[in-house]
Amino acid sequence: MDETCVNVKRLEENEEQCTDEEKTDQDKTEEKLISSNERSWKPWQQSRSRIRECVLYVKKFLVSFASMEWYCYALLGIITALMSFFMDMTVAKLLNAHQWLYGCLKGHHLLQFLCWTLYPACLCALSTSFAHSICPFSAGSGVPEARAILLGMDMPDYLSLSNLFAKLFGLICTLASGSTVFLGKVGPFVHLSIMVGAFMSRLHVSCRGGKQRAAKGEMLVVASAVGVASCFGAPVSGVLFSIEVMGTHYSVRDYCPCFFAAACGAITFRLLSVCSRDQETIQALFKTSFSSDLPYQPFEIFIFALLGLFCSILSCIYLFCHRWALRFVKTNKPISRLLATEKSLYSAIVAFLLACFTFYHSAGHFIAAELTMKQLLTSLLDGTSWYSVSQNASALPEPQKTFWQAWNPPGKSYFQTLGFFITAKVGLLVVACTLPLPAGYFMPVFVYGAAVGRLVGEGSAYLLSDGISSAKSLINPGGYALAGAAAFSGAVTHTLSPALLALEMTGQCSHAVPALVATLVSNAVARAKHRPSFYDGISIIKQLPHLPSLIRACPKLASVQIKQFVTPAGVVLERTETLASLKHILNDSADNEFPVVDSHDSPILLGTINKSQLRERLHQHRNEGLCKQLEEVCSIQPVRLHLTPESTVKQAHCIMSATGEQRLFITESGRLCGVITWKEMKKIIEEMAKEV
Repeated sequence: MDETCVNVKRLEENEEQCTDEEKTDQDKTEEKLISSNERSWKPWQQSRSRIRECVLYVKKFLVSFASMEWYCYALLGIITALMSFFMDMTVAKLLNAHQWLYGCLKGHHLLQFLCWTLYPACLCALSTSFAHSICPFSAGSGVPEARAILLGMDMPDYLSLSNLFAKLFGLICTLASGSTVFLGKVGPFVHLSIMVGAFMSRLHVSCRGGKQRAAKGEMLVVASAVGVASCFGAPVSGVLFSIEVMGTHYSVRDYCPCFFAAACGAITFRLLSVCSRDQETIQALFKTSFSSDLPYQPFEIFIFALLGLFCSILSCIYLFCHRWALRFVKTNKPISRLLATEKSLYSAIVAFLLACFTFYHSAGHFIAAELTMKQLLTSLLDGTSWYSVSQNASALPEPQKTFWQAWNPPGKSYFQTLGFFITAKVGLLVVACTLPLPAGYFMPVFVYGAAVGRLVGEGSAYLLSDGISSAKSLINPGGYALAGAAAFSGAVTHTLSPALLALEMTGQCSHAVPALVATLVSNAVARAKHRPSFYDGISIIKQLPHLPSLIRACPKLASVQIKQFVTPAGVVLERTETLASLKHILNDSADNEFPVVDSHDSPILLGTINKSQLRERLHQHRNEGLCKQLEEVCSIQPVRLHLTPESTVKQAHCIMSATGEQRLFITESGRLCGVITWKEMKKIIEEMAKEV
């Protein structure tokens, strides 16, 4: 009975297997029929084939003039400039709408207060909610994260399409909040440009059929230069920015592509301004008209140097307060709990408090709060001395008259307004930096530095109101504002590119030497004692794996040796290895490159050999026997880059990030000790970031 039951069960199982196999065969045939039907029913096959032929012909025609990567660079500059222009146009319309509504409510203080406070509060809440609901990584500047990506760290969420749209919309809402929140555009727009560059890199790879000739990250370095160039129409300072801020180990091969793409972006941005009738011709964004006959006296160089020293002291205070505020927000339990659960509410509350302070009938009339950021910078860069304007203010044309009334309110002098602006804006900007929304911090710092320079310039013009020396030449406060903007922003970011940016933005080359002197002095003081820059401080607080920032925060990390992180080299070949043993090694090993030593007893590193080359040699000598040795059949490639156990992590990171090497061999007196891989290097840096 048991045997018959077992046989019946086996028969039933066999029948079930047969039916399952028949079903799978039927499913496969049905899928083939469906796929064949779908292929046969594709619409407009002839038209699509003609379009494809035309596209291939156009591609062939374009490639005959230049490689596809240059067209990708040009397209990157054009797309980024279009984004920048339409963003500025949208923000300008929103700001004009706010000013129009505020002006219509003149005489009704309560309604004006509600309009002044609720408008930016709602926009900041909208920016935060939209950004974090679409992509939580879109908040902040994005420059510290982009620097880590350019050094080879894997952070794909920061280059996603959802991040691009979230950051774009959130940044428009942030900028539309106006000078109440006092945040800028440059940092997030550089991040946006890098995201576009990532998509251009994929397009370039697909156009080449999956073969990527360019080095990894080259398009992203170019995109960082395009971001600055498309914001201000300043290609040269954009390239310098990509070298100083973004590219820690800059490759010379990126130099020409950066200039080409930045020039395409800057020209497109300025042409769009002409086409929209914002400007009559292609000119600087903040055009100035300083006198070029005698722009400054020689002894004024010392005043510019003192201005740089003053800006460096203020930058140290600002950076200290900024890092303290970020740590406080992160460690304070009520605020951190609110940021974790209700980010939009936090943004609305902070924006409302900032708007209450900057309302004209509270403290706003002391800091020219009714002027937008562009109007603030335009008024501060004006070459006319406010001391001479005060003698005959009624004869001023518009908009200079509006600017003068904003900086010289009834009952107050412009010295008091500038002094209060410099004092109050530090705290306001530090508080605004804690907002969890897409925002830039370079332009506010640039405007703040212009105010510092204007105060020094107006003070010098007041003290020397009768002129300088026998030439009776008057001091130009606008030149001091130009130098102050470059010096303070350069001290905050630890860069010299703001000096060149100030010249390109204003089209004023007569003050090149004073701006550079002030920026050099401010950088010298700000960089002393390994003080971290603005972007370094954010990287440290966010624990981003960016080694240069970590070294500035903890200089001892620069002397950490790699001998404690060395791993075995894996499969090591002898030069006398036979082809028979190589055949087994190729089948068992997953490495693409093998180190070759003299012998296992004396592991003197002779070079390396590729896995593909070994396969070719084995295929060529398959009929000649497998007793031949490795050195008789293959050519051993010498190792160009190798380190010693006493080499530092900084040196290894420098070589790997600059050359793209995935692993480096560690040798001591020529003997192979092991390897250090890029994967292990990233783990080391991440652990360092957590410790710092």
